[in-house]
Amino acid sequence: MKHIPRKRFGQHFLSDNGIIDSIVDAIAPQPGDNMVEIGPGLAALTQPLVERLGHLTVVELDRDLAQRLRQHPQLTVVESDVLKVDFTQFLPAAVATDSIASPAKKVRVVGNLPYNISTPILFHLLDAVHVVEDQHFMLQKEVIDRMVARPSTAAYGRLSVMLQWRYAMENVLFVPPESFDPPPRVDSAVVRMVPLAQPAAVDVQLLSEIVQVAFSQRRKIMRHTLGQWLETKAFSGSFDVKRRAEEVPVEEYVALASSLAHI
Repeated sequence: MKHIPRKRFGQHFLSDNGIIDSIVDAIAPQPGDNMVEIGPGLAALTQPLVERLGHLTVVELDRDLAQRLRQHPQLTVVESDVLKVDFTQFLPAAVATDSIASPAKKVRVVGNLPYNISTPILFHLLDAVHVVEDQHFMLQKEVIDRMVARPSTAAYGRLSVMLQWRYAMENVLFVPPESFDPPPRVDSAVVRMVPLAQPAAVDVQLLSEIVQVAFSQRRKIMRHTLGQWLETKAFSGSFDVKRRAEEVPVEEYVALASSLAHI
């Protein structure tokens, strides 16, 4: 029976074999990799991935699709809303071999993310970043443009800062609407996200609050937004609020959060 895409789940299924091959090549799955796929759908990516991996864990919310996927002997199916999934559960315990504990393999996360909740998923995965080796996601191209944006550009904003603090990111592949069934009304792309080995230690909630206040009126200088907020925190350090939020590099926001954490 043909599966009818459900709008409430934001379902758009990949159908272009050439694009699928390019995505799998970009992911470069290796036998035995500890990989989790979000939203496998009709298994367009799932099948070529599991052929290279040997085994794959998938997270699928749609009950009918999950039932289909369970028929595949090489898949472990987690039927759930991805925002409720604790990704640290996918990290196996260290395995002892000849009395020497070998480190468990970190999780590789992939998926064609539902565009209507892609940003919440990205922030949710930040909670498990310490167990992640890398992430490859297909997203709306506009979102990826924001993720990888540099300071003093129109796309640079809260998403840029909060993700670049923790990941090295690269836009690796453009995906046109006609690669899907049904075609979305937007262009898509694939992003590679690799957690930084030594990220700056920072209170994530504090950093998030700083960035949210700073970008609340992004076209104006920050004197009346972040400047006033810093006054309420009795901040006496050095931070130039005579700039627009988009002019401040990621490392300056991180440094500010670190300074405030010690007040």
